[in-house]
Amino acid sequence: MNHPSTQPNGSRPLSRPFAERNRVKRFIPGFLLAVLLAVPGTAMARGQGWSLLAAETVGSGRNMFSAQIGFPGLTLGLLHGGSDNVDIGGKFSFNWGREGLVDASDAGIKLQGWLRVMIAQTDKVAFAITFQPGPFIYFPRGNTLFGMALPVAFVVGIPVGSALMINAGIDVPFNVYIGEGIGPVIPILFGGGLEYFVSNNLNVNFNLRLGPSIVPRFDDSYFTMEALAGVAYRF
Repeated sequence: MNHPSTQPNGSRPLSRPFAERNRVKRFIPGFLLAVLLAVPGTAMARGQGWSLLAAETVGSGRNMFSAQIGFPGLTLGLLHGGSDNVDIGGKFSFNWGREGLVDASDAGIKLQGWLRVMIAQTDKVAFAITFQPGPFIYFPRGNTLFGMALPVAFVVGIPVGSALMINAGIDVPFNVYIGEGIGPVIPILFGGGLEYFVSNNLNVNFNLRLGPSIVPRFDDSYFTMEALAGVAYRF
């Protein structure tokens, strides 16, 4: 087990110049705004009526399988349309970057529930919130770290024609380490992504989120990123 004073990366303290952290924080909201401004103001088709990354649900009674790989790892998911506005399911992840910390290259696994609720929809845009709670375990340098992830996210989905869906969002993948002297970690991530529909029931996708993870115990923050590409199939 790590000593209570151990930093979140399981080894030496992480540090970055204050000015660099500020540049990253200024970049993130600008990136989100640029994604939204890039969308034409004219009416657009409703895409294929479902999504993996954006706000549109898979449809009542329908199911969707997804597989994504990149950083921080490999994620497999299964989602079921409980109603027209609510999806429920689960995810399994094998990670090589601990909870997205770019300086913590630790292997681990995570199991999560998956809830997505579409809260509003117009002809041009849809909005949803997601919640994906679950336990994780990581193995930094022969040690073992247990914890619980309680991520909440807000996402905006914007269809561009019938074959392309883009998204922009704010993720707060809150997590807590149990009995390791680290305690709560509060990531605040911004970004966007896209889904290209090869057919009505198959898409290829890419999603990017980045920002700081705040660790109150150490009064510091650490650069965090999620960059995943994959496929989703609805059946």
